[in-house]
Amino acid sequence: MQRELHDHYFKLAKREGYLARAAYKLLEIDQRRRIFHRGQNVIDFGAAPGSWLQVASSKVAPGGHVVGVDLTEIHHNFRDDNVTCLVDDVLTMNPDAALAALPASARRSRGFAVVLSDMAPSTTGDATIDHHRSIHLCNAALNHCYTLLMPSGSLVMKVLEGEAFPDLVDRVRACFKTAKAFKPKASRSESREMYIIASDYVDTPPDPPSDSSGEMPKMPTGWD
Repeated sequence: MQRELHDHYFKLAKREGYLARAAYKLLEIDQRRRIFHRGQNVIDFGAAPGSWLQVASSKVAPGGHVVGVDLTEIHHNFRDDNVTCLVDDVLTMNPDAALAALPASARRSRGFAVVLSDMAPSTTGDATIDHHRSIHLCNAALNHCYTLLMPSGSLVMKVLEGEAFPDLVDRVRACFKTAKAFKPKASRSESREMYIIASDYVDTPPDPPSDSSGEMPKMPTGWD
């Protein structure tokens, strides 16, 4: 049954022109939580191959802009002319580079209404190691909210479940008025991936992660 579900979303993505079946995860999240609105600026960490960029760019047009960040260069001519792709490492990137990728008319001290992260670590086959690597990436995405996300903004990020998951959720809840875990239908039932959906950013720096949540990510430029 799960294989049939996987094939369904894979075939649907091919038929509807999405670069990956992951598009349907974000579409369902937006359908349930209304993350996107016209005219917003969005940043997408771990953007390759670009299916989340496709979804976000269509949702915020006209007037909105989407910046994708990935270690891998994205080669795709997006239908909507409101996507900029950067080759950079989220763990070390300077937030100013993301802000500079926005059109001049959209630049401000906090340029984005939505932060997305579908980042996944290079897996080792060891569930514990892979989980903590995923937590590390999520902590980096959350840290970037302090320099990139507008007050009252939203965050959507993927994480591999494990022992540090509750600590990560607590860390998110300290920065947003609401934060919920959600598993989209397009995710495989056997997958440990979960999505944290947070809204109404309260414009506060997140607490440092606890020892159980993995290595402390480097704080982005602009932290006290």
